Amino acid sequence: MYEHKESPRGQQYKGVQGGTADQTRTRGKSGSDPTIVSTMGAVLHWLQDVASVTLLKARRTLFQAAILFCVLLLLLWVSIFLYGSFYYSYMPTVSFSTPVHFYYTSDCDASDSVLCSYPTANISLMKNERDQVMAYGQPYRVSLELEMPESPVNANLGMFMCKMSCYTKGGKTVSSVGRSTMLHYRSSLLQSLSTLLFSPFFVTGIAEEKQLIEVEFFSDYKTNAFQPSVGAVIEILSKRVQIYSAQLRIHAYFTGVRYVLFNFPLTSAFVGVATNFAFLSVIVLFSYLQFVWGGIWPPDQVRVKVMMGDNTRIQQRREEARKRMEKENSQKDLRAPQVIGSVNEASDFQGNDSVAGTSSKGPLEVTDASGADVAGTTEEESPHSKGPEEEESSDVLDGSQQGETTLRKRPGPWMSL
Repeated sequence: MYEHKESPRGQQYKGVQGGTADQTRTRGKSGSDPTIVSTMGAVLHWLQDVASVTLLKARRTLFQAAILFCVLLLLLWVSIFLYGSFYYSYMPTVSFSTPVHFYYTSDCDASDSVLCSYPTANISLMKNERDQVMAYGQPYRVSLELEMPESPVNANLGMFMCKMSCYTKGGKTVSSVGRSTMLHYRSSLLQSLSTLLFSPFFVTGIAEEKQLIEVEFFSDYKTNAFQPSVGAVIEILSKRVQIYSAQLRIHAYFTGVRYVLFNFPLTSAFVGVATNFAFLSVIVLFSYLQFVWGGIWPPDQVRVKVMMGDNTRIQQRREEARKRMEKENSQKDLRAPQVIGSVNEASDFQGNDSVAGTSSKGPLEVTDASGADVAGTTEEESPHSKGPEEEESSDVLDGSQQGETTLRKRPGPWMSL
């Protein structure tokens, strides 16, 4: 078969074309690389700036949030502390209970369970031997609880008297009251049935055959602020009474705010803490505004208001000065032609009579006119340099001076004759 072979020149030409194409591709790639690199560099710089700004804002926001949280936590703690202090100082003791230990004499020949004296007890109405149990002006309910056995002696005793006397620090009795009481009656059948029913409890000691008698001495007792009660003497006016134990109970009856605080503790605590928190928040906010702005309102608004007022006053003064200047200028315009006219007439008249007279007196009149013009110019410039208070005096002086110059210049022509 016939094989076609290219000449060496053709191969060389193709090789030159291939090299040129490779160089063109390489140049195109090398030309596009700097553009991409510059674009990527700008994008990276932008991303770095955005990241730094975002990080700075996030750090600042986090710092401000931490400060705000600490301030709110401190305000909340102070609000709770203030409410607790108010509650502790305003609310008196709700209830007070103390055991009553009776004593009696035994130096007599007692028979048939008869005591030698009435059972008596001395009770202190001081808490921790320092604070009074009952607050001034607060009503209290005072009662005595007697735990008495259902013995035949107490059943046959019937009614007996209980007496209570309150005394001051000096031993003076300020109030005394007596109340009667007795065991609750139960028939023999009822006693038998209850004994039979509760016999297992009676045998094991869980229950006992006793009654709890409550004697109310005061239903609305108020201690006197000038003579406070520091103690009380309780006496049982019976020598046959049998008592297991006794307990004195004092309970406060609240009214008004104390009633709300005692019967609705959670609601009153929430309202009190919220009120304290709001009040302290307002104080802190005003303090912050005073520290930052120097006042409650921003200083820019105050400056704008002050500047507006100053501008208004300045404009009014400028209008008044301008009106005065226009009035003065109009008066000067009316007066100036008369002086100039008299000077011109005098010069013409003198020119017709004699050339020597005009040559001898003309310069003087020109100088006078020029002096008048200079004086006029100075007078016109003087209101700008003078203040509004000196303008009226300057007007009077200018008017008098112009009048004098006019009187001096008018007789000129007739004097030349």
